[in-house]
Amino acid sequence: MTAVPIQPRFASARAAIALGVVAMLLLGLLGRVYWLQTRERARILDKAERQQHLTERLPARRGSIFDSTGQLLAGAIQTQTVFIDSKEIIDAYQDRPRGQTQLEADLGELGALLDRDPFELVQSIGEKYPGRYLEIAHDVDDRVIAEIYDLDMPGIGTTPTNRRIYPMGSLAAHILGGVGSDGKGLEGLELECNSVLSGADGQKRSMKDSRRRAIGTEVDDYVPAKHGQHLVLTIDANIQLLVEQELFATVSQFGAAAGEAVVIDPMTGDIVALANYPSFTPQFIEQSKPDNRTNRALVSPYEPGSTIKPFLVTRAIDRKQAKLTDIFSLGGKTWRTPYGRTITDVHGYDALPLWDVLVKSSNIGMSQLAERMGNAELHATLKQFGFGDKSGIDLPGEDDGVVRPLKKWGKSSTESIAQGYELLVTPMQMARAMSTLANGGQLVTPRLIKGTLDDDEATVQPLAGKQASPMFPRVLAEQAADSVRRVLADIPIRGTAQKARSDVYNVFGKTGTAHRAVNGRYDTTHYTSSFVGGAPYENPRLVIAFVIHDPDRAKAHYGGIVAAPGASRILERALTYLQVPPSPTLPMPPASVSGLLHDWSPKVYEKKAAMAGAAAE
Repeated sequence: MTAVPIQPRFASARAAIALGVVAMLLLGLLGRVYWLQTRERARILDKAERQQHLTERLPARRGSIFDSTGQLLAGAIQTQTVFIDSKEIIDAYQDRPRGQTQLEADLGELGALLDRDPFELVQSIGEKYPGRYLEIAHDVDDRVIAEIYDLDMPGIGTTPTNRRIYPMGSLAAHILGGVGSDGKGLEGLELECNSVLSGADGQKRSMKDSRRRAIGTEVDDYVPAKHGQHLVLTIDANIQLLVEQELFATVSQFGAAAGEAVVIDPMTGDIVALANYPSFTPQFIEQSKPDNRTNRALVSPYEPGSTIKPFLVTRAIDRKQAKLTDIFSLGGKTWRTPYGRTITDVHGYDALPLWDVLVKSSNIGMSQLAERMGNAELHATLKQFGFGDKSGIDLPGEDDGVVRPLKKWGKSSTESIAQGYELLVTPMQMARAMSTLANGGQLVTPRLIKGTLDDDEATVQPLAGKQASPMFPRVLAEQAADSVRRVLADIPIRGTAQKARSDVYNVFGKTGTAHRAVNGRYDTTHYTSSFVGGAPYENPRLVIAFVIHDPDRAKAHYGGIVAAPGASRILERALTYLQVPPSPTLPMPPASVSGLLHDWSPKVYEKKAAMAGAAAE
């Protein structure tokens, strides 16, 4: 019998099920592809980009600041900042078994390396999510960075950063200012020249390996940083140091509340030193007190007292309204104005020539001169010497001071202005005005910045918009300036600044002692003591404004005792450092004047002559 083959039976139901399953799988796959190509495309590409490429910011180096001799005042060093990509690290650990527990354990190791509390790290990452960039440590050294990468944690990265350093500590703090934690200038030149110093960051996009190490960079993916320019200043760090020493010593000696000093080259307007006390350290500017950061030499005007008198006398001589030989009848210690105001002198004199009105600082004589000049002329004098206007110094926040419009002056303003009241000036303005008497009549524009270093870092180029050698306007005749400067040279010898007399140089200048207003009224226990002058008389190299606020009255308060000695020591020390030869004997007053001077004798110059001769030997 022949066997009949068995034909398989087609199970239509089973086939339908199989076909349905395949169709569903295909539909699911198509749906997944669609989902990945649409809704998830951006996330996947972003994740791939982060996994395959490393984009690094290339921070620009902040420009350095040098003094006029090349000493570094502010510089930058490169350190590393550690950051966490909060979204990447959380997303990565969510895909791992025991993700949260493992994240906390790994952050514990990271925190131990960076001296950070792991709980705080977890909290910070959670608060930042889904944000991307969270800085967790600054100024990290290379050894710790290597250990961090050994942890092989996703989302952890580093970026190079520049940290500002001030190698001379608090020196020139009010000139330099400081930068914040974001690297931007907050005060002083760091703020004024922030755009010049900061430069522009670059960027590098590199392929990376599994340990986030760069393995290649395309040319088009590299944009170099443009580093900030280096500034060269006019100040001399050595003179700045001795100015700060003498300012601190004076404030301490007389128990004063504060003080300022400005030293300027009267021929060029270059600021050689500028100091305030109290001060601060630029490295820790954000922790310093706002009052200590105030650059009072520029922003805190005061009533100048008798230091205003030389400028009024010079204008009167220049305009031929008075001569140094004119005799003023003073009548003792008090004098009544035509409208009944009493003017008082510390010392009483029957009569003095204008020369000695200035040397002895007679309020009565100056009031009589002011009446002769008239208010319009007095107002013009103040504006002529730059009072009531910014000096143009290249630092932020300079105050104009106060010279009220002439129409607001009252009948008592004549005598008040003559004694240095009813106006406000800054130490910078006073130094600038005295420079006019030192240089023969030109009103300089003070400057702190010589320029920027060229690419060769050897050539100084003027700052953009600044002239290398600006022209200064002449505001009075040279003869008038020189004649009054000679009178000012008598003040340390036989006038109110005898404690400023130098054994080496012929110092010239004027003292000031002004009552300070407290709660709108002048207070007999609060004074501003000052000295404004320069040296040497015969060829002025430096001018100084030295101002002390609120000295302890039990110790002293007159400008000739409080301010003049410190100012003279600064001039003598600075000129010696600059190797300026000792002064010759100060010339005697002209014969037309000497016979009119109060209690005058050639012998008052002999001691100075002997001292100068000894110094020369």
